[in-house]
Amino acid sequence: METLVKLSFYCFAASSLALGAAALSYIAFAVGRVRVRRATLATSTGATVTSSTADFLPGSASAGRYGTLLTWFGGIFAFLAVLLRSIAAERLPTANMYEFSLTFVLAICMMYILFERMYSIRQLGAIVVTIAFGMTLYIWSLPADLREVTPLIPALQAKPMMTIHVSSAIFAYATFSVSFASAILYLIKSKRNIRWLPSLEILDDVGFRAVGIGFPLLSMVLILGSIWAHDAWGVYWSWDPKETAALFTWLVYAVYLHTRTLRGWRGDRSAIILLLGFAAVIFTYYGNYFFGGLHAYGGV
Repeated sequence: METLVKLSFYCFAASSLALGAAALSYIAFAVGRVRVRRATLATSTGATVTSSTADFLPGSASAGRYGTLLTWFGGIFAFLAVLLRSIAAERLPTANMYEFSLTFVLAICMMYILFERMYSIRQLGAIVVTIAFGMTLYIWSLPADLREVTPLIPALQAKPMMTIHVSSAIFAYATFSVSFASAILYLIKSKRNIRWLPSLEILDDVGFRAVGIGFPLLSMVLILGSIWAHDAWGVYWSWDPKETAALFTWLVYAVYLHTRTLRGWRGDRSAIILLLGFAAVIFTYYGNYFFGGLHAYGGV
């Protein structure tokens, strides 16, 4: 088992390097490049005047392709890290913040690659893959003892329920990271009209599709979590800080879907709600560090 745990960590380290390089490649592709032109003009008196103009051009297509390739590498190594740890632990690695975050990195890679292939746009990677890389930096900051596989506490020993409940949360958060990226690019495009970014219509559709996947998953998290809570703690709902934050997050995305589908909201207003939704996701993810609660075991 110890060998598998070490191999899992080495695969995670390789994934971290690949995602870091992928994030830089996507940023270079999305930001674009500047080309400076110099012209020398002769005046009527015989003197010369040099003028410079700057053209803003799309990023190198090669940078985007490298970003995609490196994201695939990062995702494959993250998959191997999760697989090896699953074999060592005989369960999906979701019992503490190290395991949860490791699986989250894999989910982000999977969801990003899915949307990149669906829409054939790579600019989203500048934000989504950067989030994945930031998550790897967070994992590196965690105490080393969380890397060890330890027996589950009694409340976590319902393996099928834990697997479905926690993996649903992981993939919900991953799709919300895609909607967050689409909202950021939408606001930039609407304010600056950068021509090489995807159209506003495509970015709006990406955000809607991502929430359309993530919202049912988050709903499943709340439903299964209440059932599991009744089995483990004897109550369906205890207003634990993490479950309350998850409920608030669900309400934010419910507002987004309601205003978009029934009231016809589009544009900046919907994008801002997506930003608020992802802020709620981040608070739900890390809020237990500040407020404790029943989800505080193992850093979860």
